[in-house]
Amino acid sequence: MARRQAVHVVGTPSQALDLGWESLHVDGCLRSARRHYDEAYRLATEAGDRLSPVRAAIGLGGLWVHEHRGAADAALVRQRQRRALGHAPHRSPERLELELRIAAEDDYALSRCDGVLRLLPRARALGDPAVLCAALSLAQHCLLAPEHAELRAGLADEMAEAAAVSDRPGDMAMALVWRAVHRFLSGDPHAERAHVDLSAWLGRHPHAAAGFVATAMQVMLAVRAGRLEEAEALAVECARRGEAAGDVDGAGWFSAHLMAVRWYQGRTPELLPLLAGGAHSPELSTVDSSTFGALAVAAASAGDRTGARLALGRLGGGDLRALPRSSSWSVTLCAAVETAHLLGDVDTARTAYELLLPHAARPMMLSLGVVCFGSTEYALGTAALTAGHRDLAVEHLRAAVRANHALGHLPAVLGARHRLAQALAGEVRDVRADVRAGAEARTPPAAGPEGPAVAVHRHGRRWTLEWADRTVEVAHCVGMLYLSFLLAHPDAEVPAADLAAGRAGDLDVRADAELSATQSTLDGQARRSYRRRLAEIEALLGPGTGSAPAVGATGLQEERDWILAQLAAASAPGGRSRSFTSNAERARISVGKAIRRAVDRIEEADAALGAQLRRTVQTGVRCCYRPTRTVRLALVDGRVPASAAPAASAVPGGPAYVR
Repeated sequence: MARRQAVHVVGTPSQALDLGWESLHVDGCLRSARRHYDEAYRLATEAGDRLSPVRAAIGLGGLWVHEHRGAADAALVRQRQRRALGHAPHRSPERLELELRIAAEDDYALSRCDGVLRLLPRARALGDPAVLCAALSLAQHCLLAPEHAELRAGLADEMAEAAAVSDRPGDMAMALVWRAVHRFLSGDPHAERAHVDLSAWLGRHPHAAAGFVATAMQVMLAVRAGRLEEAEALAVECARRGEAAGDVDGAGWFSAHLMAVRWYQGRTPELLPLLAGGAHSPELSTVDSSTFGALAVAAASAGDRTGARLALGRLGGGDLRALPRSSSWSVTLCAAVETAHLLGDVDTARTAYELLLPHAARPMMLSLGVVCFGSTEYALGTAALTAGHRDLAVEHLRAAVRANHALGHLPAVLGARHRLAQALAGEVRDVRADVRAGAEARTPPAAGPEGPAVAVHRHGRRWTLEWADRTVEVAHCVGMLYLSFLLAHPDAEVPAADLAAGRAGDLDVRADAELSATQSTLDGQARRSYRRRLAEIEALLGPGTGSAPAVGATGLQEERDWILAQLAAASAPGGRSRSFTSNAERARISVGKAIRRAVDRIEEADAALGAQLRRTVQTGVRCCYRPTRTVRLALVDGRVPASAAPAASAVPGGPAYVR
């Protein structure tokens, strides 16, 4: 019914074409243009008009390449364009524009650009500025890989000159968009001038599609400036503009903006549901794998190693070299590098390093400059660090700090400095290890060797632990808070109650009135119940049950032994009921469990470090971290003097060790 009403309003193919032209080339409203051009094609076909379907098929393509993402819609438009090409007059502007559109769509799907570039000379020779603007815009959309930067630069300037004499008002808006895109993707320090120029033009000549891109760039610039809350609010506005313009990238760009904001906030795991739900959206570009990359980083940051590996395996079908060379290529590789670092995946890090190295001078950006993760030097440094090449990592990360300063990307500067600090700390540990190795080679080993202490740092929802030549990252949990305090105060005994109550900053042992309240470990009813069951078991077993129990008696004897053990544990000397300090006992249990869960996470990431912490961290009523548990004692006649003999601790719930 709605289509019938539209037919009565439009009336003729010519009227529908005029409305489509105004929507596309004046207002920049892609949704409205598609509707009018679809109506024009249908009306012209029904009327037997041969030229109007050609113009309608050109308009159906829109302004960008790959505007139609659904398989059915894309197939319908493609079929109409190929049919129209057969009716287009030879050597006509309409025929060339159709050929350009078909070639660009084919090139984009295969991540190449040769088809559309072959047609550029004909567009220049035609002498029609509108057709040349269309050709240059389509070509640039197929030239968004990092290696195309120089070629893109010339096309962007050429398009601005052609747009100045074109009869389509939107051509200048698109030309200014491409100038800004090129400068941002190339890392031009004056790229923001191109964005200001674009915004000023749009203030005088509103264009919905170009305005959507300009707003997306504004979000990216807010992230670069470190105004993350403002960037998040702008991302919502940008998504609204994309919806109003009918741009299919609206939802995808919003997810990308949120990923950048949450990454620099240290809150990446929060996006797992959004990324998992959107990774298979048909609205995503067929050559875009960046959502899987983001999903891999989010899963790894959340400690989901299996999920991270599965998402990482989606990139290029498991081979990073097979990733399409599209506008999302560098950001996708950046995600692969970060995931590999979190997983300790050396092979992935090495492959990504080889691929990214030729583009070290470029920023890692997504699509038309809508998201920036800083200099490619950062990813190269991280990959080198993961692969164990610390000196190379330091070189790249220092370059990343400088490059991110040049980009004006404050969060990326801080991120590069943090990763550089990790690399330098590892380098220092390597030097110390070399010095120790040299000293040990010259002197005999001493009794009771001391191990290096474990250092811990928090950044957002992640913790970094450094020990010997190892660096491990784990997700935040309560146990890491307790463990971090113990690691920061080696050899200090901290009451578990103080850790649980957040009083660990004051290490003085205080006689808290609350800690003196006691209660029985087994109440009277439980003790009576145990004794009653014990009498029943002894009656069933009967006298004379010795070393050869009757059939079925083994289970009863085991139950009897267990009950006796429980009653013994709950009884103090003299048969009195044993009591415990309620708050202190609860703290011992909860803090001990939390710390052990944290150590479990660390052990999953690095078995050696986890084992070291199990040996050196004491839990119980008092908790302590002792980097070395062995003391050196003088021997007298080969024996330890009684006065000097250390005592073994017997802390409930904690391992015994020698003090």
